[in-house]
Amino acid sequence: MNIICDTSVIVNFLKINRIDLLDRSSHTFLVSDHVQQEIALDYPAQLKRFQKALKKSIIQKIPGEDSEEFDLFAALFKTGQLSVCESATLAAAAYRGYSLATDDSQVIDQAELLMAPNRILRTQNIVVALINENLLTDESADQLLDAWATNLRFKHPTFETLFPEDSLLQETSLQWGIFPLILKSG
Repeated sequence: MNIICDTSVIVNFLKINRIDLLDRSSHTFLVSDHVQQEIALDYPAQLKRFQKALKKSIIQKIPGEDSEEFDLFAALFKTGQLSVCESATLAAAAYRGYSLATDDSQVIDQAELLMAPNRILRTQNIVVALINENLLTDESADQLLDAWATNLRFKHPTFETLFPEDSLLQETSLQWGIFPLILKSG
């Protein structure tokens, strides 16, 4: 599966120095040119790691495709709700039929208008995919959560925040921890 990522998801893995996890996945992780620009401006400490990931083809940069994709990008940006980077990422995902990975709620709101919900992913969905591919254990996934809580603005997620609509998952989350139950939901 081709997954085009916005800056938020890429930086989550860069900041804890675990971009290597994406390399082992069967999925192809893509970014627009704008992601590199945004990382250079807003996350300069992560730029070398990002460039190394590009060089190793852990992440692949994609150019704009054609005028129809550009028109969608322009329409998204014109709303004033999304940045240039977010607009380009969402336009590419929607136009090309790729999955979109973002943790930005405004991007998700716009994406829900343009694409099927099962093609909209968050960082935790990528972690679940890594578990499903036997690239992460439940324990190592919990270590990722701890690292994100320590190194980012993340709070420890709960099932109520990750899956507010699924009371069965919420009821059993205390018994099994976070990721084994996410696997059962997918």
